[in-house]
Amino acid sequence: MLAKGGLFASLATMLGGMPNMSYAQEDEVVRIGYLPITDATALLVAHGMGYFEDEGLEAERPTLIRGWSPLIEGFAANKFNLVHFLKPIPVWMRYNNKFPVKVMSWAHTNGSGLVVGRHTDITDFSQLGGKQVAVPFWYSMHNVVLQYALRQSGVTPVIKAQGEALAPDECNLQVLPPPEMPPALAAKKIDAYIVAEPFNALGELKAGARMLRFTGDIWKNHPCCVVCMHEEVTEKKKVWTQKVMNAVVRGAIYSSQNKEEVAGLLSKDGWGYLPAPAAVVKRAMTHYEDPAYTESGANQNAAEWKNGRIDFQPWPYPSATKLIVEEMNKTVVSGDATFLADLDPQFVADDLVNYEYVKAALDRFPEWKNDPSVSAGDPFAREEVLKL
Repeated sequence: MLAKGGLFASLATMLGGMPNMSYAQEDEVVRIGYLPITDATALLVAHGMGYFEDEGLEAERPTLIRGWSPLIEGFAANKFNLVHFLKPIPVWMRYNNKFPVKVMSWAHTNGSGLVVGRHTDITDFSQLGGKQVAVPFWYSMHNVVLQYALRQSGVTPVIKAQGEALAPDECNLQVLPPPEMPPALAAKKIDAYIVAEPFNALGELKAGARMLRFTGDIWKNHPCCVVCMHEEVTEKKKVWTQKVMNAVVRGAIYSSQNKEEVAGLLSKDGWGYLPAPAAVVKRAMTHYEDPAYTESGANQNAAEWKNGRIDFQPWPYPSATKLIVEEMNKTVVSGDATFLADLDPQFVADDLVNYEYVKAALDRFPEWKNDPSVSAGDPFAREEVLKL
């Protein structure tokens, strides 16, 4: 799963010699790094609403980073002590590069989709054979969910050079930064893309994209981005870590209860954390129960599952971590994925994730249970549901 000569090659060189470094900062200022996507909502709301200050913490204004590589590098260099990563990224960092990262909570659930270009007549995953599809990152839930859907539809995911012939049952994948996806689709350079919001909503409103399927309608209430910290910080600064997680959990709860308001606040028309206008972010966070989506099958499980376009609950279900490791072993990517073969899913669920601080915060703020993505019955355990 490591891209040859690119992002992961450079990170492998950078991180390979760093596992014994100290990551605990001298001060206790909260420094957040984030990408301009709704996956960062809980962190941004915690800052914007003053929840860190409520805990007695100083928090710098979050730093917007426009790519996963510089965000990972900034975290590794200790520029940031609180970030959100695509869930497969810390798996790679911890087990391929021995980098002591810890998943502290989920940043959100659902929140992504696959859109197709108006120049296509695609209405089903089976029709993606012979097509060009963009993913934001090889190490992403988007790539994992997309390839699950392709396999289930009799389509083979491949990675071929542009212009190379495709068999009718082959779907060619490429990595594109999210901001480049809508213009590439409008220009017919790709036929579809799968990505985090608000770039699906932006594609719908600005690039003539049609929503084929929401990812949360395939994997019920799946994680995508997770909140991460340095392991040494969580061990040496327990009081500080708990205060940080209290603020993050409050941010998630407020976001769950006030999606439309939060969308406006995060947009360039509000607090300005996200560069997208309010109309785009509001669509990305609230526009789900649309008859057109029901008719097209984009959210065909919505009535049964009762989830949203994006939801916010922080509990990191171990069952989902195990499924991610299993699915990563089935996912076609560019580069060497041999480290995954020896990974035990239960070990990763126990070792990668710190459950202590988020559990204490959830006990303190039980309103999190009201989010539609929280499991019924026992809110801390669930059975994973994949349904194409």
